Amino acid sequence: MLRAVLFDLDDTLLGNDIDLFLQQYFPLIARHVGHLLEPERFLRDLLSSTQVMMSNADLKRTNQDVFWADFCQRSGLAREELEPTIDAFYREQFIALRGATQRRPEAADLVRLCFDAGWQVAIATNPVFPQEAIEQRLDWAGVGVDQFAYGLVTSYENMHATKPHESYYREILAALNVSAERALMVGDDWQNDIVPASRLGMATFWVTDNAKGSAASDSDIAADGQGSLADLLRLLRSGWLQAAEAR
Repeated sequence: MLRAVLFDLDDTLLGNDIDLFLQQYFPLIARHVGHLLEPERFLRDLLSSTQVMMSNADLKRTNQDVFWADFCQRSGLAREELEPTIDAFYREQFIALRGATQRRPEAADLVRLCFDAGWQVAIATNPVFPQEAIEQRLDWAGVGVDQFAYGLVTSYENMHATKPHESYYREILAALNVSAERALMVGDDWQNDIVPASRLGMATFWVTDNAKGSAASDSDIAADGQGSLADLLRLLRSGWLQAAEAR
């Protein structure tokens, strides 16, 4: 019996071509910290430290701590010198990027259906952003934390791994206290969302509007369902997973 649903955020619940989004995000944040670090140097160090964070295998340190340890070493700046400026950027300027995203009308109905069914719901977005940035994007999607009591919203503050590492999904399942066989992962990225979740034994739904990756690249993996959010909404209303379990 299904007990938990994990939703990716960008290009799943929220229309957000992340490549186009980052084209606006990078210059905006670089200008904000320009009084502390030359923009080109800042962006180079930001990207390098983000890659280190995403490659981290030390599950005793949060993604946030891994990022800042590496970034401060590269930049020569102390964390207490730069982090308040970064925090202020997300509180005050990140909202300017809202226009780069699109609300998907089925998202709120889909999340509400899951709560009404008694399932736990987690926002399983790649935790490379601070909580503030993720909660704002949830609000843009019409599924904010003020509307739904999520079991977990992953962010770089509370996670110790990133996608596509299976340890990221194990951490979510442990936080929800649910087995992989009782969870559904919904996402648009084949390599980040579908492959690792499937290999852990989770049911998966591949959101194919603006999907990333190709199912042909992993012959041993098959999504349990695929299509739009509207397709998933219809399937869940019809008892799709329960019917599959009964066969």
